[in-house]
Amino acid sequence: MQGPVRLAAALILVVPGALGAQSDPPKRATATRIEGAGPRIDADLSDQAWTRATPISDFVTKLPVEGETPKVGTEIRLLFDRDALYVGARMFRPDPENIPTTVTRRDGTSNAEELVLTFDTYLDRRTGYSFSISSGGGRSDYYHGQDSQTDRQYEFDPVWTGKARVDSLGWVAEARIPFSQLRFGARDQAWGFQIQRRIPDLDADIYWVLIPRSKDQSGFVSFFGLLEGIRGINTARGIELVPYAAADVTREGARDPRDPFGRDLVGRAGLDLKAGLGNNLTLDATINPDFGQVEADPAEVNLTQFETVFEEKRPFFTEGNEILTGRAQSFLGRPTYFYTRRIGASPRGGVAGDFVDQPRNTTILGAAKVTGRLPSRLSVGVLASITGREYGRGFDSTAGEFSRAAVEPASGFGVVRLQQEVGRSQSTVGMVLTGVHRGFGGVDALERLLVRDAVSGGVDWRARIENGKYEVTGWAGFSHLGGDPAAIDRVQRSSARYYHRPDADYLDYDPNRTSLSGFTASIRGDKNAGRYTLWGIQASVKTPGFEINDIGQMNRADAIEFNADLQLRDTEPGKLFRYFQFGHAVFGHYDFGFERQSLRLSHSTLLSFHNFWNLSFRAMHSTRAMSNSQTRGGPYMGTPSGWNYNVGLSGNPFRATTWSVGAGWANDRLGGTGYGFSVSVSTRPGPQWEASITPRLTNTTNPRQFIGALGDGPTATFGRRYLFAFVDQRTVSTQVRLNYAFTPNLTVQGYAEPFASSGRFYRFGELAQPRTHRLKEYGIAASTVLTPRGGGRYDVTDGATAFSFESPDFNVFSFRSNLVVRWEWLPGSTLFAIWQQNRGAALLTGTRVGIGSLWDAVEAPGDNFFALKASYWLKAR
Repeated sequence: MQGPVRLAAALILVVPGALGAQSDPPKRATATRIEGAGPRIDADLSDQAWTRATPISDFVTKLPVEGETPKVGTEIRLLFDRDALYVGARMFRPDPENIPTTVTRRDGTSNAEELVLTFDTYLDRRTGYSFSISSGGGRSDYYHGQDSQTDRQYEFDPVWTGKARVDSLGWVAEARIPFSQLRFGARDQAWGFQIQRRIPDLDADIYWVLIPRSKDQSGFVSFFGLLEGIRGINTARGIELVPYAAADVTREGARDPRDPFGRDLVGRAGLDLKAGLGNNLTLDATINPDFGQVEADPAEVNLTQFETVFEEKRPFFTEGNEILTGRAQSFLGRPTYFYTRRIGASPRGGVAGDFVDQPRNTTILGAAKVTGRLPSRLSVGVLASITGREYGRGFDSTAGEFSRAAVEPASGFGVVRLQQEVGRSQSTVGMVLTGVHRGFGGVDALERLLVRDAVSGGVDWRARIENGKYEVTGWAGFSHLGGDPAAIDRVQRSSARYYHRPDADYLDYDPNRTSLSGFTASIRGDKNAGRYTLWGIQASVKTPGFEINDIGQMNRADAIEFNADLQLRDTEPGKLFRYFQFGHAVFGHYDFGFERQSLRLSHSTLLSFHNFWNLSFRAMHSTRAMSNSQTRGGPYMGTPSGWNYNVGLSGNPFRATTWSVGAGWANDRLGGTGYGFSVSVSTRPGPQWEASITPRLTNTTNPRQFIGALGDGPTATFGRRYLFAFVDQRTVSTQVRLNYAFTPNLTVQGYAEPFASSGRFYRFGELAQPRTHRLKEYGIAASTVLTPRGGGRYDVTDGATAFSFESPDFNVFSFRSNLVVRWEWLPGSTLFAIWQQNRGAALLTGTRVGIGSLWDAVEAPGDNFFALKASYWLKAR
């Protein structure tokens, strides 16, 4: 990989003047040292210590009118001792009776006033830690992994305290932020610093350092002022231990009395550890982690050949993982080398039997990660995890016999990510390396199913010019798999590449392979700042053999892609709009046989009105193309041209009740159609209540839905029949949330999602000729007869050949809900009480669902899961 590394260095180590120089901080503030006991955190600034601090009061309005002197005053005082930074804030209001005092859970959103302090503790002008407290006492904290205000990673979960109170002058906030919860370099500190006061009921946003909307350089943290005076502090972060104990029981709602596998009370315990490795690195480790409090994934019906990617919600794999997963340095289209949900995923093997008891997830025996940033501006992320061998049990009711089989091998996962910052404009060059090893222990079935070893990695770079106004980014990477020929053959035949396609003469399909390798690369240029125009252009490749799905995530390899976009906008408010933007883009995708897989042209419009309503519109045209995946391992098949439209409207996000509506519709040349509607309403009927509802309805008609492949086909289609049909699919769902906050530390969160989907298949046929989208429709084409046989089966006579198939008509009902009581009874120590419900039913009728079908989902049989989990935070020096 010397070539890609040299290219990255050449792009970054250019003439220093071209990269631009970082200007001096626009403002400076000083924290005052105190000796002895710090001020009591009780939202009362009468403590004598606060009189020693110099107030920060020179704020500027960003909204509603940029650059004006604020109509309300704000004073911030900063103190520190050896162990913590103290914040004392006075927010003045002439009408304190109108200040919202909404109470939320931690990291919740509300219509209350909010004070946000962000610290660039490394002074790298790129990353920052934000701490916010609201007029209702709610606390939030998040990490900015890159130089962007919208990049908020709420997985950052430090232990700190804060209080707020409304009084006759406005409201007051106090906070204590231990230095042990931050990462920084030397003992004498100089930090980037920003303060924001958000006043939703006045549609106002106030900043200490104003970042103009029309700025000619991109960024957020890079505009911060400077916080000075912090020195002689305790940099030892010690060790934090969080042991937990949990118990749960599952009650099955529709258990067959012949099923011998019951769900008994289960107890478990584990330990989380966090330790500082010097001033700059942090070790996080977990033994037998528990994620019982995590919300269930949303329901879905997936008729595509690709997996659904779900959001990671498990705390260990979200907190501090921005460097490991690449979120700290976003690149459009960059391979997802590390998809955290691969660790602890559902077992892939199976066990035979009339009744089966199989683990839902693989047990994570232990995991550890080291993350941080060195004084040399090198960001480091290292992760290792071990999962245990899992067994499933089966019961043959006829013979009355039990069986036991391994369904997942013991596995080790590893990730290393390094990223070096270069120059004063925060350009970067990085590398990533991932690996998976599975120990099959002589279980041949698993060895034929899964690869033994998987290694992937690469380099990436970002050259920032003129303080980020222009950027050149890119990457180069590789992958290598090794294992049993049957396992490698499964990878070759997977939906990511379909090596066995009969007309893919550019692919080298070999069922006896014991390894598979590939690479990827990309280069992109962007203009990221400016009042009127933005643009970007990119080209990338992924060879057919590139494969990262053992620890990463990727839908398709075998891709030569390009895209370009041009955005026209005005960041200065005008007579009609506060902001507008018109975008135009082109996306193209070819395979390595140089067949066009897709070509899409799009236009987008975004209008922001003076009342903070937003209107968006998007139109996209797809040209005719040649799909190498539509037949799922068969020959090329033509795809039609079509149009897709979307429109959305949202209200003022600062109000107690927020809302948005969206609609979309689509059509293509073959008669495919689609439409969908969604509405989202969130409201706060009282200071402690929060409720939201999001109903959705989609209806699509796909004229070329793949349903299967059969042998004994005509020579034109290489001796196989590729069966397709029209499918009319309708899905209705509603997500409902109801939360109540007794206090910011004691909350009840309720979530429910009834879901119903139906699919009716009709006009069955087979691909008549490769490289076309024409079907030989059964019962209409000459010499064919289609005879329904009942039970969803059809008999087909095609000349002298007779065969049959099953219609995949379906009705799916699901109701998933959970109720979680969360009590942070001590800082960092939490008690959870959890009730989860998972109801579902599947029918083979294809009856079209409607709004009333959501009640059918609620009445479906299902399981109830109850759990109690307690953790205790221990801090050892």
